[in-house]
Amino acid sequence: MDIAFARISGLDGLDGASTTKPQPVDAAAFAGELGRALGEVDKLQMEADHQAAQVAKGAGNLHEMALALEKADVAMRLAVRVRNKVVETYNEIMRMGV
Repeated sequence: MDIAFARISGLDGLDGASTTKPQPVDAAAFAGELGRALGEVDKLQMEADHQAAQVAKGAGNLHEMALALEKADVAMRLAVRVRNKVVETYNEIMRMGV
């Protein structure tokens, strides 16, 4: 068998692969969604603070305070993980050669 005439099947459709263009990114929508999510985290933190103050005064429910604190904790952990991922991605992009 002559190797010079061997043909690899399945690669014929790659000619048009380089003509695809990246989709534009809507930065305003991302920033708005990120701001909304951070507002929710802040709201949960303030609710947890309020519940803790009520329990400290003897007027609140301990169970509701524990639930509010846990919700705020989970939301903050998620926000920190998202921030870390964004920073990691940014640093990776900055290391790329153009």
